[in-house]
Amino acid sequence: METSSAPAEQTAADIMTTGVITIGENATINELAKLMAKHKVSGIPVIDGQHRVVGMVTEGDVVELDADVHFPHSINLFDSVIFLGSIKKFEERLRHVVAASVRDIMSTEVISIKKDATLHEIATLMADKHVNRLPVLDGGRLAGIVTRADVVRAMAQA
Repeated sequence: METSSAPAEQTAADIMTTGVITIGENATINELAKLMAKHKVSGIPVIDGQHRVVGMVTEGDVVELDADVHFPHSINLFDSVIFLGSIKKFEERLRHVVAASVRDIMSTEVISIKKDATLHEIATLMADKHVNRLPVLDGGRLAGIVTRADVVRAMAQA
């Protein structure tokens, strides 16, 4: 009987960064910007008091705060208004402009992985969901984070 000597595929636990920089949802936008600049990170998990991830906030969220908000173009047709742009995107941009705290700009639909997710699963999820980082959860709590750079490094070592 032959046994395979192929190495097991790396998992999130093997490549994740621990000691993740996090922020609370009540933090101010200024505190967020300073934290991102100080630690040179482009995205930060937002956690609650039990160390559970309740959102993600990125450089893009902060940059949008200073961008112009344009009302979607519309046409009037038979006493109706038809918007030619996305009202949802407009409302989101408007919410960002008047934001006072991290809660106001964070994404609440967090895509996360477990510690045993394989490198292949991580890469596929990042590509499919267009995300640059994935919080790694263990028992519902933040255990680490895997970024695209972590995936590339792991692929280079394989």
